[in-house]
Amino acid sequence: MVSKLSSDEVLSFLIIVSIILISSRVLGELFRKFKQPAVIGEIIAGILLGPSLLGTIAPHIFANIFTAQNGVPFKAFDGLAQIGIILFMFVAGIEVDLKQIRKQGKQAASISLMGLIFPFALGFGAVCFFYDKIFSAPSNISIAIPAMFFGTALSITALSVIAKILLDLDILRSKIGNLILTAAMIDDFLGWILFSIIIQLMKPVGQNVFWSVSMVLIYTIFIITIGRWIVNKILFIADKFLSTGGVITVAVCLCLLSAIYTEYLGVRGIFGAFLMGVVVGDSKFFPELLQKNLHQFVLNIVAPLFFASIGLRVNFVTNFNIEIVAIILLIACLAKLIGAGVGARMSGLSKNESYAVAFGMNSRGSQEIVLGTLALQAKIIDEPIFVGLVVMTIVTILIAGPFMRYYLNKHDAAIAKKSSAVSVIKQPEIKPADINV
Repeated sequence: MVSKLSSDEVLSFLIIVSIILISSRVLGELFRKFKQPAVIGEIIAGILLGPSLLGTIAPHIFANIFTAQNGVPFKAFDGLAQIGIILFMFVAGIEVDLKQIRKQGKQAASISLMGLIFPFALGFGAVCFFYDKIFSAPSNISIAIPAMFFGTALSITALSVIAKILLDLDILRSKIGNLILTAAMIDDFLGWILFSIIIQLMKPVGQNVFWSVSMVLIYTIFIITIGRWIVNKILFIADKFLSTGGVITVAVCLCLLSAIYTEYLGVRGIFGAFLMGVVVGDSKFFPELLQKNLHQFVLNIVAPLFFASIGLRVNFVTNFNIEIVAIILLIACLAKLIGAGVGARMSGLSKNESYAVAFGMNSRGSQEIVLGTLALQAKIIDEPIFVGLVVMTIVTILIAGPFMRYYLNKHDAAIAKKSSAVSVIKQPEIKPADINV
């Protein structure tokens, strides 16, 4: 018999969803009013409601809300939050301009590879240097495992978070926005390959890593070539025979099927959802009106549930170690900013554009938290390091939007100044003889 939630569990589930949705949207709009990405407010809402604040000052209230009924309602909420991030990545993929990506592929690859290799190498080396200082892993675990874990955690750019920041800053469809998102997509894919290898190393027995990676690579090539044609035909049929809601349903079902496949392969469902979004957004049978309807629902209802849930997963008060946090934050920012910045300059961008790209690529997200959770369960890291990773994630998100806006404004000002100077130089000189009296 299929089990179901009891009446009390449904009540607890609705209370959790309502509290988190209201608080995350209020803080998200507040941050938006101050010209900051709404995602910051949504994550901070989770921290305020989580064990760090509410769980510390009012533990009974926290327990009654989030751990009542043996935690079953919160597990149901977590499932809803996962649907939220999958749909959000689908919407982010729809926003991507494939024509722009084709133009910027080489530039994006340069940014992504430099932004991946340099942080991985620095993170790997940092573990060897600071291992006895910050790691407390059992002696029977090879140093290579935490070194690979740390290098991977510093290398991955949060595709979902940077997409949200770009949307909040209204620059996703711009040249720089498309370039950052394209680089983040490449970075995220390669990072998840490393992530899959780490997962296999954590498990005593696991599936063939090379088979999994090969299948994902084949699927990626398929979905943006033959798959794009198939999806376009499916949407054509849906547009001809179904209502507006029916077309949206077909698109969401395609998103879920793609997410299921990549999740099955061990490279996370959000990657498959993003790929399907890119393909669906490229189809003329999923017009801008449908995109806006889906966009508003996802960004304002389901996505905030996921971003708020990040702050609910750790107690910052009892496990906060300033030395560990400082080391992780310094290495993470230094590695990513230098790597992505150098890659941006190599791709031909100006200095200010390169800084903007570097800070965008420096934003981390749920990937680091997921990877940290697995490492914590496998006893490769302890709670203070996990807290350090979460703090690093939040700080890099906080600084990404403001610094990106600052350097893009500097770039625009420099372009305007240069254009003005050129205009003055080209101004024809008026001679007295030319003046009619």
